[in-house]
Amino acid sequence: MPFAKNADTIDLLNLPSVRDYFENTNIMNKSTAEEYLYRLRIFNTFLHKDYDGLTIEVLLEKIRDGTIDIYSILSRYSANQKNCNLSSTTIKHRVVTVKNFFEYHDIEVSPRKFKLKVRLPKVVRKNKEALSKEDVINILNNCSDIKLKTYVMILAATGMRATEALHIRIKDIDFEKHPAELYIRGENTKTKTDRAIYLTEEVTNQLNAWIKYKYRTRRVCHQITEDENKENTNKKTINEYRTPAIRKTDLLFASSTNNDSFKDPNPYSLYTDLARSFAKTLDRMGKGEREDNNESRRQITLHSFRRFVKSTISDLGYADYSEWFIGHSCSTYYRKKDSEKAEIFRKIEPYLTFLNVYELERQGADIQTKIEELELINQSYREREKSKDDSIAMLADQLMTLTERLKELERKQSQQQIPYI
Repeated sequence: MPFAKNADTIDLLNLPSVRDYFENTNIMNKSTAEEYLYRLRIFNTFLHKDYDGLTIEVLLEKIRDGTIDIYSILSRYSANQKNCNLSSTTIKHRVVTVKNFFEYHDIEVSPRKFKLKVRLPKVVRKNKEALSKEDVINILNNCSDIKLKTYVMILAATGMRATEALHIRIKDIDFEKHPAELYIRGENTKTKTDRAIYLTEEVTNQLNAWIKYKYRTRRVCHQITEDENKENTNKKTINEYRTPAIRKTDLLFASSTNNDSFKDPNPYSLYTDLARSFAKTLDRMGKGEREDNNESRRQITLHSFRRFVKSTISDLGYADYSEWFIGHSCSTYYRKKDSEKAEIFRKIEPYLTFLNVYELERQGADIQTKIEELELINQSYREREKSKDDSIAMLADQLMTLTERLKELERKQSQQQIPYI
């Protein structure tokens, strides 16, 4: 995933070849361009160490004039990355990015020769188990602060991608609707498609609590100069209470500020801070285990909540709806009416509610009441059916009695008949 690495890669943008490649990729997707730039920085570091200070710009010229074999350097780079204790997927992405960079600058790379001469590690696909609801509840109860708790809860209740949630602005949330709606802008999604998803009542209350806390009145300490016209004047410390102004364009998870000229931070830098806090939470809980073949990656990540939401909704029998809910483009529910989507959401809402015990108990009580009502109705039907059966049996007995009496009368009548002489 792309994170904030601009400070480490800004020097590469001084190279025309890298800048041109970055700007071209940036037109398509900014975060992808940032990630490619980060991978090129790693490759550039490799060149400096293994090729005596060679730069990417000079390397392109040497490959074109045949001084350096492109397959040799890609193979050597792949072997170098294998020694860095990285996952197979990461190594493959880094090598392929460099290969694409060469091809962008009209250096032909034969797919057949690349496959034969550049050995990449096999990518092992693992079936990762989704979190259980008990796991989610346990994690939420162990979150160290309200910001992290709100972030984790919105991921666990919506299935959003981690960076999608960090692009949410306050104006993107409609608290007036029931259920509340969250508008996700297409430019911040993987599929580049806008969508509006529903928020559970628990998440809605948590978001309100976070916004209230974020823009709370607080004491601010700052210094002022008593007399600016005099030299060496003492500075006076002032304590005052300030309430940050709420701007609808503020990023939801950015820190509040009293400076009107303040600009929201990069969402990827927010990700770095929250991911670090989340990792510490897992370690404190004793759930920070690492993957077997990748020590740099934990078994539970922020993406695990996305799998939880997908499996939870699918297990309820709404597999197609789950695709729409988490933002996959293949779902037919993109064309359904809002009323139909909201109706299904109300059915799945209890299963995406974690800490609101009162709400769950209330819903459980309502269901129990309906069950009891249905049982009473069913018992009434059974009693009515039994009454009908008894009446039918009684009528059958009466009919049988009347039939016997009729036969008796016919028999007596035949005995009393006088024969003709």
